Amino acid sequence: MPINSFIYPANTLSQVTQKGIFAYGSQSLTTYSVSNIVSSSGVIASDVTGVGTARNYTYATSYGGDKAIFGGGSVNLGTSVGTGVTNLVSNSGVVSSDVTAVGTAKMGAAGAGYGGDKAIFAFGTSSNWAGIVSTSNLISNSGVVSSDVAGVGTARYLLSAASYDEDKAIMAYGYAGGAQNMSNLVSDSGVVASDTTGVGTARYGGAATSYGEDKAIFGFGYGSGDLSLTNLVSNSGVVASDTTGVGTARNAPAASTYGGDKAIFAYGSDGSTGADLNYSNLVSNSGVVASDVTGVGTGRSYLAAAGFSYSA
Repeated sequence: MPINSFIYPANTLSQVTQKGIFAYGSQSLTTYSVSNIVSSSGVIASDVTGVGTARNYTYATSYGGDKAIFGGGSVNLGTSVGTGVTNLVSNSGVVSSDVTAVGTAKMGAAGAGYGGDKAIFAFGTSSNWAGIVSTSNLISNSGVVSSDVAGVGTARYLLSAASYDEDKAIMAYGYAGGAQNMSNLVSDSGVVASDTTGVGTARYGGAATSYGEDKAIFGFGYGSGDLSLTNLVSNSGVVASDTTGVGTARNAPAASTYGGDKAIFAYGSDGSTGADLNYSNLVSNSGVVASDVTGVGTGRSYLAAAGFSYSA
C-alpha cells in the first residue's frame, strides 16, 4: 500500500486531547470560579478568573473529542446544592457562561467520556448531603445534557470517573453511609452496569483520569484518613490493587489528561491541617506518578478537571 494512502486510526496523536483544564473549587470559606490551563507538557498556568458561577463539589469530563464540560456543585460550601448549571469549554480553553441546569441539580457527582465523543454525568447528592442519587445524564457530542436516566448501581457521591479503552468509562469509590470500594463500568453506548465490589481501598473524595490513551487511574481521597495511593485500570476495565506512596496524601483533588497519553493530579486538601493545596503530580504514559510539584495557581479543593484540544 502506498504510504500516502494509509488510513490512520482515529485515535492518533492529532486526535487525543493535548491540554487540560482545572476549574472551580473552594479554599477555606471561599468558593472560586477560577480556572487553570495545563499545557501539552504538563505545566499548569496561572489563574484565569470569572468563569461562571463560583462553586465547589463540581464534576467535569471531556466531550466532542476536544472539548470539556463542567457541571453542578454548591455555592454554599457543601451545605446545599446551589446550582445545577453547566459550563462548556471550547477546544481553545474558553469557559462559557452558565447554561441552565438540565436534570436534577446535584453536587459530588462524577463525569467521564464514552463512545469516543460523548460523555456522562452520574451519581451525586441533591441537597444537604441527603437525597443521594444514582441517576445519570448523557451528554451529546455537541455538549447537550439529557434529562435524568434512572439509576443503576449503589447511590453515592464524591466518587471519581474516567474513560478507558478509548470509548468506555468506569466510575468508582464514593460515599454512601461510609467509604465505598465499588465500581461501575459504562459501555460505549452510555449504559451503566451494576456494581462490582472490592476494588482497592474504600474511599471518597479522590480523583480519576485516563492515561496511556486507553487506560485509567484513580488516586488520592479519604478513607480512614487522607490517602496517597493509586489504582490503575486496564484497557479491559479491570481495577488493580493499591499502589502506595504517590505524592502528598490528600483528599478532594482533581485530575486530567494532557499531552495525548499522560495525566496530572492537582490541588486538594490536607485533612490533618485543613490547608488547601496547590500541589500537582504528573503521571507518565505507563501510569507512574511523579513526586509533588508546588505553586501552581490558587490552592483549593473540591474542584474538577478535564482534557481538551487536539492541538498542542
